[in-house]
Amino acid sequence: MLYLCGTTLSNFTKKYTIKYSLKENFLLTICWEHIILFIMRIISRSTIVKFYTQHPNSKSSLESWYHEVKNAALKSPAEVKMQYGNASIVGGNRVVFNICGNKYRLVVKIEYKIGIIFIRFVGSHGEYDKIDVGMI
Repeated sequence: MLYLCGTTLSNFTKKYTIKYSLKENFLLTICWEHIILFIMRIISRSTIVKFYTQHPNSKSSLESWYHEVKNAALKSPAEVKMQYGNASIVGGNRVVFNICGNKYRLVVKIEYKIGIIFIRFVGSHGEYDKIDVGMI
């Protein structure tokens, strides 16, 4: 269930009769008297599913990351750092997350204004060392 400033979204819509369409991973922004609901869209989940299919020990960590970040309201690099202290902010709106006890790395590009996270890379530290994080 979604919450909006201490009330459920269903209660909010009943009170203000706002029509909306919400599908999983769809960006929804409701602005009315300083009230904003923001859900991050992650492109593409299939990248992490493919990775954890090949590396089953990473499944729970990647799924946890996915569901937590999907419901986060990340509007700036500072908010990412505040919510995920171990994340590394790099150039080009890229963020590096340590996954599975720092065994793997996940690189994403975040478009803060529109609430979209693009998964750019998932791999081991050795594989990560071979990429240019700012260009991937």
